[in-house]
Amino acid sequence: MRLSQFHLRTSKETPADAEIVSHQLMLKAGMLRKLAAGLYTWSPLGLRVLRKVEHVVRDEMNRSGAIELLMPTIQPRELWEETGRWEKFGPQLLKIRDRKEAQYCYAPTAEEVITDFARNELASYKQLPVNFYQIQTKFRDEIRPRFGVMRAREFVMKDAYSFHLDEASLQAEYRNMYDTYARIFTRLGLKFRAVFADTGAIGGSASHEFHVLADSGEDAIAYAMDASGSDASDYAANVELAEALAPGARPAAAEAMRKVDTPTQKTCEDVAALLGLPLQRTVKSVALMSREAVEGKPVERFVLALVRGDHLINEIKLAKLPGLAEYRLATEAEILEHLGSEPGFLGPVAPRKAIHVIADRSVAAMADFVVGANEAGYHLAGVNWGRDLPEPARVADIRNVVEGDLSPDGRGTLGIARGIEVGHVFALGRKYSEAMGCTVLDAGGKAVMPLMGCYGIGVSRIVAAAIEQNHDDAGILWPEAMAPWQVAVCVINPKSDPAVSDAADALYRELSAAGIDTALDDRGLRAGAMFADIELIGIPHRIVVSERGLAAGTFEYRARGAADSEQLDRGALLARFGIAQA
Repeated sequence: MRLSQFHLRTSKETPADAEIVSHQLMLKAGMLRKLAAGLYTWSPLGLRVLRKVEHVVRDEMNRSGAIELLMPTIQPRELWEETGRWEKFGPQLLKIRDRKEAQYCYAPTAEEVITDFARNELASYKQLPVNFYQIQTKFRDEIRPRFGVMRAREFVMKDAYSFHLDEASLQAEYRNMYDTYARIFTRLGLKFRAVFADTGAIGGSASHEFHVLADSGEDAIAYAMDASGSDASDYAANVELAEALAPGARPAAAEAMRKVDTPTQKTCEDVAALLGLPLQRTVKSVALMSREAVEGKPVERFVLALVRGDHLINEIKLAKLPGLAEYRLATEAEILEHLGSEPGFLGPVAPRKAIHVIADRSVAAMADFVVGANEAGYHLAGVNWGRDLPEPARVADIRNVVEGDLSPDGRGTLGIARGIEVGHVFALGRKYSEAMGCTVLDAGGKAVMPLMGCYGIGVSRIVAAAIEQNHDDAGILWPEAMAPWQVAVCVINPKSDPAVSDAADALYRELSAAGIDTALDDRGLRAGAMFADIELIGIPHRIVVSERGLAAGTFEYRARGAADSEQLDRGALLARFGIAQA
């Protein structure tokens, strides 16, 4: 591609409304142009990168045996009502009407449409297993679209859906997709981790997320590491799902319980500082109302959940406990009724009314700890289970893991890294086939509902995630598989010396003929401005053709991100790209 014939418009200014590096650099490089909140036009430069990602995704999906199709982005309300998601999906679902007042939505996902396709197309077990995929635009009406394409309302996604006669077949395809995703992200040149994850709103029985590792990532990932900080095993899980193992045996009580003045100290941090104790000696009390069925009728119950003062309660783990699927925080009136105190001084000792106590595993193993006294301005120190209060009604893992916890697989301790989710695989089971009456005939002629798997990749999100992982002060450092071009041939003063222009043109043609995606920067810019553009847009290799270099029989070569340039003759330069000299 000759850049004199290409639309490339970069900017020196950092947009004021761009909060993260990828958004800033995509706008500065001219890859994106904002149309409205969460809606972007991909420029020719940005589209080149997006298509490179799509190519790798499509190539590996085809290699996996999946079959590509294309489903509508506009989906009828009736399908979503069959699964109950027309209302359940929430305000992210953009609902529209046609001229006949029929209701539709702009697809945020396609489980309903693919299941409808399957129930009309798949009739026999002989057609299974099968995996259909598409690369298609999606829309989710984010309440606060931000971070450019990282959290846009409209985005490009690869979504795949498999159908199976039995669990063994589903698990085999789940593993196939897991391995396919690993190949995709490896080919794209990204550092990533596959982690155990919660199934969330999509549903299902098993789930893994694929995260591109980046310090700016929104998600925290727990992984097994050894004493040197290296990976100790393949274990990795979202912090919200990673199991916090029980500590050792509870030590014997060594202190008497006593009331201590904490006139204004309402947090564990403040109480620990006042008493001169480690934060790990304090216990945080969270007042909840559970909703349980008693004789077929819903009944609310007051619950006090306890975690160590230096730990955070895990809402997902808590909601998975019996009776807590629909829990809510207790109101101040409910707290006063059961504990007789205002928030900030709550604890499990001597409540006003009988309460249900759920203690995290770490709290159940504590002795001589500090809790609220259920009296404004006071806490209790030297508290011990069995002596000062009953053993907890339930002991469970209800906290987020922290760095240094033992790895659940027994190999090393946990480290915490930040990640950007770019892919997700689910074992859905029969959730959608049952809801929509999708059946096939088994070998005995009996109608059975197939099991399903669901596998998504955020294609446009990968572009932004790659920049978050690969950039410097000058701009983007693309992995070669994603770069708009692999090589930029830069011409210095092409109009002043035809020989320079001819040499650059000959090199450009030779590299292109060898299958190397090459850009010829023949725009006639000054060297500084031209080099700044090439670094900003992240082309991995830069070759400078100049009058001085031709006189010396060399080309100036520099890898993106390298500190220095090299002077290479033609043979050495071509060898750098695996081209044998003619």
